[in-house]
Amino acid sequence: MPVVIIGGGQAGLQVADSLRGGGYTGTVTIVADEPGLPYQRPPLSKDYLAAGADPAPLPLRAASFFPEKDIALHDGVSAVSVDRAARTVALSDGSILLYEHLVFATGAANRFLGCDGAELPGVHGLKTLADAEALHAALPAARDVVVVGAGFIGLEFAAAARARGCSVTVLEFAARPMGRALSPAMSDWFTAAHAELGVRLQLGEGIAHFEAGPDGRVMAAVSTTGARYPADLVVAGVGVVPNDSLAAAAGLETANGIVVDEALRTADPAVLAVGDCASFPSVHAGARNRLESVQNATDQGRHAAQTILGAPSAYTELPWFWSTQGSLRLQIAGLSTPGDTTVINGDPAAGKFSILCFRDGRLAAVESVNSPGDHLGARKLLAAGRGPSPEEAAAPGFSLKAYARQAAPSPV
Repeated sequence: MPVVIIGGGQAGLQVADSLRGGGYTGTVTIVADEPGLPYQRPPLSKDYLAAGADPAPLPLRAASFFPEKDIALHDGVSAVSVDRAARTVALSDGSILLYEHLVFATGAANRFLGCDGAELPGVHGLKTLADAEALHAALPAARDVVVVGAGFIGLEFAAAARARGCSVTVLEFAARPMGRALSPAMSDWFTAAHAELGVRLQLGEGIAHFEAGPDGRVMAAVSTTGARYPADLVVAGVGVVPNDSLAAAAGLETANGIVVDEALRTADPAVLAVGDCASFPSVHAGARNRLESVQNATDQGRHAAQTILGAPSAYTELPWFWSTQGSLRLQIAGLSTPGDTTVINGDPAAGKFSILCFRDGRLAAVESVNSPGDHLGARKLLAAGRGPSPEEAAAPGFSLKAYARQAAPSPV
């Protein structure tokens, strides 16, 4: 009963690992389009870009993992087609793999800028090890950096470039940074925090086009307001799109990702999807959702393995995220919405606080800055379906960490 996993990222590796951990004895094969060992992606926009850092990849599993677990890794090749009737996957090297179960763990790809000059030398994306290596090599000579997009990746890179002494401008078409992930109050706090770091954050201002210099490389960015910003290095961080075209070509339903049920199965019970490419019914969002996080990739990988092992159940794991932007450590538990009521706990002026988000009087999410104790407490509470009322959280002397210890003492 062979299992084929398309994708060598966090989700795909976890499926394989959990299958073996669960006693699966059939053939397990991972198809990874990047050459070499699968690696961790979060450090690419942070640690790898620091002065003196070595952008060597941190492997998700040691090289010995694959032979020890009897997992076949086909690296540097891609899946080009899936025949669901024959239950086969055709690879770019001409080989054909048979499967009893197929798992799409294809992740997501950077959304490309569609403006003039986006292909100029000096305009970069940041998703892969090759991207990080190119930026690591370019940063020492960079003077004027423009970042397009004030999401996690854009602001992580902006902080890293500013720490390297670059002049940094961030163009964000939306009215606030990280608007899809954060409450308005936390977005406002990060706007001020990046300004203190010396990052120029231009909100409500997108990119119109780039200008080339005499050498053919990018020289300036022109925004949607007509403003012109010098730029010898540009990073585009305008979000990602799910890699779901292979699944769509195989006749599977896609809608901002590969559509799966609560057990992460597609309409074809032999085919599953996990991680950044999967659109699943989320009990925390109250709607179908697609999440881009290490936690979701790892937890869905474990869950898909259980489905393959014959114990399907509803995926209900609490979503949580993090982002390190210079000295600012942001951690989020749960999913907030713009209409949530918020209560601030801690001292924003000291850079150590949390924002509790309430929906219909119940705790729905907690955003924490440099407060790991609050974050862990929030995860315990939200996973247990517990939490303070807005009035309790707003009371003088309230401590989220202490409340969680008393109300939900079990470990995460």
